[in-house]
Amino acid sequence: MSLEQSLARAKSMEASGEGSHHWWRQRISALVLVPMTAWFLFSVVGRLDDTHRAVLDWIAEPVTALCLVVYSIFMFYHAQLGIQVVVEDYVHSRSARTALMLLSKTTFLACGALAVFSVLRIAL
Repeated sequence: MSLEQSLARAKSMEASGEGSHHWWRQRISALVLVPMTAWFLFSVVGRLDDTHRAVLDWIAEPVTALCLVVYSIFMFYHAQLGIQVVVEDYVHSRSARTALMLLSKTTFLACGALAVFSVLRIAL
């Protein structure tokens, strides 16, 4: 195989460029999740002794509802990105990879939508 053929073959096997976008989306969502998770944990720990009604009233506050919606969206999006990497790296069968990707994206979208709907139902 000549040098030109080797270079052409190597060039044809290059990544499509999607990897860097995926990497950046993971990092940005992680940066958003760090303070949001800290806020969420401190808020929930501070409400462990509250009644059910008090927690519902807290969720119904506009700032809390907005933070919970943003947190839910970024959390499920970040989780989906992470599962996508695992599936792409460790599932070698094309059909199984496609099925798992579809299942994971659908599951995370449904869970995220349910979380947002639940917060909005309480808040509105």
